[in-house]
Amino acid sequence: MRDATKVIRSTLSRVVAGEPLHSGPVFAAPYHTPCDASETLYTYARSHNPTWTSLEKAIGQMESGEDYQAAALVFASGMAACSAVFGSVLRPGDAVVMPSNAYYTARVLVQEYFTKMGVILRMAPTAGNAQAELLEGARLLWLESPSNPGMEICDIASLCDAAHCAGALVAVDNTTPTPLGQRPLALGADFSVSSDTKSMTGHSDLLLGHVAVRDMDRLAQIDQWRTLNGAALGPMEAWLALRSIATLPLRLERSSANAQRIAEFLTTRKEVKSVLYPGLPDHPGHAIAVKQMSCFGAVLSFLLHDKSAADTFLAKSKLITQATSFGGISTTAERRARWGGDAIADGFIRMSAGCEAVEDLIEDIAQALDGVR
Repeated sequence: MRDATKVIRSTLSRVVAGEPLHSGPVFAAPYHTPCDASETLYTYARSHNPTWTSLEKAIGQMESGEDYQAAALVFASGMAACSAVFGSVLRPGDAVVMPSNAYYTARVLVQEYFTKMGVILRMAPTAGNAQAELLEGARLLWLESPSNPGMEICDIASLCDAAHCAGALVAVDNTTPTPLGQRPLALGADFSVSSDTKSMTGHSDLLLGHVAVRDMDRLAQIDQWRTLNGAALGPMEAWLALRSIATLPLRLERSSANAQRIAEFLTTRKEVKSVLYPGLPDHPGHAIAVKQMSCFGAVLSFLLHDKSAADTFLAKSKLITQATSFGGISTTAERRARWGGDAIADGFIRMSAGCEAVEDLIEDIAQALDGVR
């Protein structure tokens, strides 16, 4: 089956006469365990839940490739998923190599907590595969491609080969493209990590994340971390996520197409100093993105002259919602420098294309840019 068919069919329940097509959420803390605990699938909700299982099977199928079967574990947030990889892999004295322009909170987690426990942090930019020079003696290589918010691209397969030769494991933050847009495990990564708050579920109303692996020993380590740290996803959130994932093929196709059209339009406007989107042929990482991505995703960034221009653009737009995060069905944007932490200019805008009619979005962007001029 093709990806879209597999995703949609994975959310259906087993065929039983008279039963619903989609199972409802299972609300439970303890489960009946009159037998030995090892003889039942479910004992206590911090460790497992039937609704999690359904969601994890659907995500695991998305993360799988033609020659391997992946397994996934879901978490209460994307950062909980990141923490599980760092916490299960890194020990005092270990070195982790990260992009200096990776997602800000992931960097802060390592800088403010793990380094104080004796972990050594090495950082280099995403572009140009710069992390390859820092791999000697490293325990973990953390990648993010496209980077957020700068939309830089690295060659995941090449860096995985280099890391494994150096004895390091590789984790990829795959939040922006989703497993339908890019499969890190197929490119050689040991961990595929995602904040499913964003494009995976796509309605801007859930907080969750996942980690996917091919190695079942790694899965057991991540599972133990989740249980011991209590990073448990609620059954209602898991059920809503499962329902939302069924529309991912449609949402991702539409939002990616919209992002491409918007990026192309922005390049024609003199108010815009630069446009960052891997789908543009003149993007520095375009050739690599074409090789490792099946679509370029909903997120694009562009630079206006200064803070005033960016604020004016956002204020004059009628269809762009000012909000952080990305990947929802509604188009959102923000002046990203307002948060600090990223080496970007004051006029830098990160936009997430939604699923509206692209003609309406472009007309609205055009009039907002007219206001800037």
